[in-house]
Amino acid sequence: MVTQIMAGQAPINHSTHSLITPVSNVTALDILGPWTEPAFTVAAKFRVGVTCFFFFISSCSNVAVLCSISGKRCKSHLRILILSLSVADLLVTFLVMPLDAFWNIMVQWYAGELSCKILNFGKLFAMYSAALVLVVISLDRHWAILYPLSFTSAGQRNRIMLWFAWIGSLLLASPQLFLFRLRTVPGANFTQCATHGSFPEHWQETTYNMVTFCTLFVTPLVVMIVCYTRILWEISKQMKHKNELSRSKNDLISKARLKTLKMTLVIVASFMVCWTPYYLLGIWYWFQPDMIHQIPEYVHHSLFLFGLLHTCTDPLVYGLYTPSFKEDVRSWARRVGTLLSRKAKNSKQLTGSEVNIKDFTSVDGQMSSGITLQSVF
Repeated sequence: MVTQIMAGQAPINHSTHSLITPVSNVTALDILGPWTEPAFTVAAKFRVGVTCFFFFISSCSNVAVLCSISGKRCKSHLRILILSLSVADLLVTFLVMPLDAFWNIMVQWYAGELSCKILNFGKLFAMYSAALVLVVISLDRHWAILYPLSFTSAGQRNRIMLWFAWIGSLLLASPQLFLFRLRTVPGANFTQCATHGSFPEHWQETTYNMVTFCTLFVTPLVVMIVCYTRILWEISKQMKHKNELSRSKNDLISKARLKTLKMTLVIVASFMVCWTPYYLLGIWYWFQPDMIHQIPEYVHHSLFLFGLLHTCTDPLVYGLYTPSFKEDVRSWARRVGTLLSRKAKNSKQLTGSEVNIKDFTSVDGQMSSGITLQSVF
């Protein structure tokens, strides 16, 4: 996330261009014409406000999911997948959202080069982890429906895939540590965390952006589509023969498994719906860079916010399909209500027990006026 400053043109605020290429955004800092420093616009203020709202919703809901699942003794192999998804969403919540909000407010970079590298690495790592964990969930559902006899090895298989997902996210995001650095606009007191100068040739930067785009969005999207297409095809085949099969608890696709399938399908679909417009805009930019000036600023902000909405929908979908989570939320709400009522009751008791003692008699028998003591019993 950096500021795009193009030769001979007004600069583009980092919050606009960062929506398009989440890895490297500055292509030129050689100013050939008049340069105007980016400002904290009205559209950017709206973006910051919505981001803060998403931060509150996502942090509370995903922490609630973590607490609910952690407190369960259920050994379902899906449990570790939902835990990993919540952790990935929290990484996006605590790394991407605050960084984006503060950077929009400050416009330029004040935190030093080390934080420039680490925070941009953390941002891309969070985005990779959220996408790759969804890939693992899709593969798990694919094996559960098409190869139900492999259920016994599902737990070990999921743990191995999750290790690959998290380690892969670290490796794929690691180039950020070497690409981002501090750059200052010549003749101006404006410093930005940028990738300018990291690529000797422009085609190298374009190649890196395309590789990141493919590994961050295209490949996960293709895997998800293939998995759920095959799943739906298998279910449709079984539905055609449902009159020939007697339904029982031993059916290949039980009601519980179908319910889990619906939940994961909605989560994956929300990822596709939320992030696809954002990346389509990125493709358009790569082929027609001038389009960044033709589209209103609020469109770029809105598409990025729509992508962040996915971190808020995941716990909501989980809650809709998980009765135990609903019960946990009700239980927590009752506890909070009980604590608040007790606190209010105690405060009333303390107020009623205040005793004012005025004009008390001193040891020598004289009256001491103008002194008020309050005792709380």
